[in-house]
Amino acid sequence: MKKSALAALAALVVTAPLLSACSGDDGPSITVYNAQHEQLLEEVAPLFEEETGIEVKLRSGSDLELANQLVQEGEASPADVFLTENSPAMSLVDRAGLFAPVDQETLDLIPRQYVPADKRWIGFLARSTVVVYNTDQLSPDELPDSILDFAKPEWAGRISYSPTGADFQAIVSAVLELEGEDATRTWLQGLADNGTVYDGNNVVLESVNAGEVEAGIIYHYYWYRDQAESGDNSDNTELYFFGNQDPGAFLSISGAGVLAASDNPDEAQQFVAYLTSEEGQQALADSYALEYPLNPAVTLGPPVKPLAELDPPTVAISDLDGDKVVEMMTEVGFL
Repeated sequence: MKKSALAALAALVVTAPLLSACSGDDGPSITVYNAQHEQLLEEVAPLFEEETGIEVKLRSGSDLELANQLVQEGEASPADVFLTENSPAMSLVDRAGLFAPVDQETLDLIPRQYVPADKRWIGFLARSTVVVYNTDQLSPDELPDSILDFAKPEWAGRISYSPTGADFQAIVSAVLELEGEDATRTWLQGLADNGTVYDGNNVVLESVNAGEVEAGIIYHYYWYRDQAESGDNSDNTELYFFGNQDPGAFLSISGAGVLAASDNPDEAQQFVAYLTSEEGQQALADSYALEYPLNPAVTLGPPVKPLAELDPPTVAISDLDGDKVVEMMTEVGFL
């Protein structure tokens, strides 16, 4: 572990009594607007509380719901920290000028490609775009080389997805950044013509497993979680990972940022430091989530395909335009 990481963790313990002494009988606390999975934070936040004596109050919702709420609240927001599943919502809040710079000791824990250029928020987890396919209906060599190929006529009635959630919208934002507006609009219209829409990635997985549709676009962890639990909704399927830095190999980044108007900036920074530290990342890796930790000191164990074996495209995470994606998806009737 790097000396800076050790120092950051040591500071969590050393400063906790001081913070408690100056924060009243109830002790220090932070309010976290949480758009990551609620169950995940309910597992990890108590570990931080035990480590530091800082209470974490969670307010959970969806990525864009909470991002837009923060923009509306502005400096009057009670939030100290914002967490998301996907990075476009982080960019929305960042463009409104609402984040404080992340402490340098925290930034040093995460590879540079997972930190925006202005360093006002930081990635802490990742999920890979994948295709789940029914093994009785398809073989791997029948799947396309690019996610863009699902817009071709030969995939009519054979592909599925859940367009209303932040997960799929993040994938579209990557296509937009990598391929441009015209190609993205053509792809979205092709998917609208060819595809079957379901409400939720778990429903996409279930439908492919049941043979209702041959393949579906999801993130990796939905399949691995079901396999770990029972396999009831995935035993008739396998995952297909795109390569060659195709948009279909997009790695979506979960973000964490401290609000500039926070009444508890030191405690908020400590929470973000914990999420990215070796201790916090190991807790995330050991959780039910099966998402990829981004601190190189921690790896997600088998059977999940290793992060190092993925071949994602290079995308500046701060450039993903959620607003434009919503506009384009509305045009084709997805939203």
